[in-house]
Amino acid sequence: MKHFSQYKDAVLFLVKYGSSDMIKESGLANEMAITDEQQSETKDLDKEAFVKDLQALGPTYVKLGQLLSTRPDLIAEPYISALRELQDNLEPFPYEQVEGIVQDELGVRISKAFQSFDKEPIGSASLGQVHLAKMRHGETVVVKVQRPGIRQQVIEELEALEKLSSFLENNSAQGRKYSLHKVFLQFKSTLLRELNYLKEAQNMDILHENLKEFKDIIVPTSIPDYSTDKVLTMEFIKGKNITKISPLRKLELDGEALCESLFKAYLQQIVVDGFMHADPHPGNVHLTDDNRLALLDMGMVAHISEDLRKNYLKLILNISNNKVSEALDTLIAMSTATDEADEDQFRSKIAELIQATHQASVKEIDTGKMMFGLIHTAAQCGFELPFELSTVGKALMNIDLVAHTLAPEFEPNKSIKRNAMSLMNKIMLKELAPQNFFSTILESKELIEKMPHRLNTIMGNLANNELEVKLDAIDEKSLMQGFQKVANRITIGLIVAALLVGSALMMSVQTKFTIFGYPGFAMISFMLAIVGALTLVIGIFFKDES
Repeated sequence: MKHFSQYKDAVLFLVKYGSSDMIKESGLANEMAITDEQQSETKDLDKEAFVKDLQALGPTYVKLGQLLSTRPDLIAEPYISALRELQDNLEPFPYEQVEGIVQDELGVRISKAFQSFDKEPIGSASLGQVHLAKMRHGETVVVKVQRPGIRQQVIEELEALEKLSSFLENNSAQGRKYSLHKVFLQFKSTLLRELNYLKEAQNMDILHENLKEFKDIIVPTSIPDYSTDKVLTMEFIKGKNITKISPLRKLELDGEALCESLFKAYLQQIVVDGFMHADPHPGNVHLTDDNRLALLDMGMVAHISEDLRKNYLKLILNISNNKVSEALDTLIAMSTATDEADEDQFRSKIAELIQATHQASVKEIDTGKMMFGLIHTAAQCGFELPFELSTVGKALMNIDLVAHTLAPEFEPNKSIKRNAMSLMNKIMLKELAPQNFFSTILESKELIEKMPHRLNTIMGNLANNELEVKLDAIDEKSLMQGFQKVANRITIGLIVAALLVGSALMMSVQTKFTIFGYPGFAMISFMLAIVGALTLVIGIFFKDES
């Protein structure tokens, strides 16, 4: 009963916005006394009401909505569109609470730790808010402070959602089909990491190091001595949200070069590093005063497996070169087929999608939308693509928005072709790094140490004519015995048939020797045939192995 109110609010939300069948099937409507009137479905989605109702459920639901906006295989397009407009903005909490949290976390008063600390935040979200401050030595920094009590609230909401997702998966066909509990556990892991600001600081420093070769891209670094799991202090990068730069400023920019650097940086993160900034929406990409792009907010990152990185590179290269068959083979290799999988339909629909991409104009080419199209089509045809691909698709969609703002004529396909060779070189250099050879060196050392002894043994057996090669092949002895048994059965069958035919012919020949009034030799022949037939039948049914 601890989470009953949360359960009911979540269930009513699902019922109102199109999941009433799943709720009815699972029995939750009866359990929570939801009336028939409450179960009437909304026919036309009111985006504003949908977003407002979702925000009212709590910060965990806002974050869940943002995650689901990357899952076109789970959510229909009207809802995806509404969720993309979901803003993680909240009223700021009082400065007195900010001061208390910073003092408790850093172990020192704000006035001692900082030369100055702005009381008004420059941004406020569901998990925390951001303030400008100045260090004692004069450096301007950004201080991100977690909302008071938010961790406990999120944990309680996660507990309720975990039980609800598990119940729906176990008690409804739709829940099982979409593996709701598995999707929730992935979301839970992501959100708990986002609540730990030390993890975000680590993400920030890793990305700063990985992208340091890109002169047009900048990632702030953390200040470890002033950071804890609830307070994150980082370098301040002066700039402006790219959606708010003036048309005159855009004329002064080399938008194509900036988009090229940004796109190449994300390709490197996806296919080389396997570690990607997962939320580069326009609000998190700022244009600095010296015309560079700053990537902000590293709370959401994605780890991409080596197999997925290689397959993704093959996929985008094949799509950019219009190699439809190769792209389809790669997609199928990446997918998990369900019981309802239809490969012919999958190949047909994906081929149409790739061809449509190549026929689109420059302004219509969106790599993120294409990726979402692949994921949605795969789900329709009974194929499940890796979860990480949805995160990649969302990141690319945000990059597309940035590109359309800075350089509407930028062509992603050409950028992929231009950067393919350098990406391959980076992958090869990474695989040839010394640390990747440690296990190979150890195995080689063991082989070299044991090689002389093994060679001596082989040469000795060869000299003594004792060398044997064992093959796990057909057992000829058993095979010949089987053939012999078949031949014997055929022979007995022929003899039985001959005796039966012979006895039938001799029945018409009258002789003095009779058995039961019938010609004796004919009856003896008939009885021998009966005995032979019975022996053959008994052997077949009781002695042969099944």
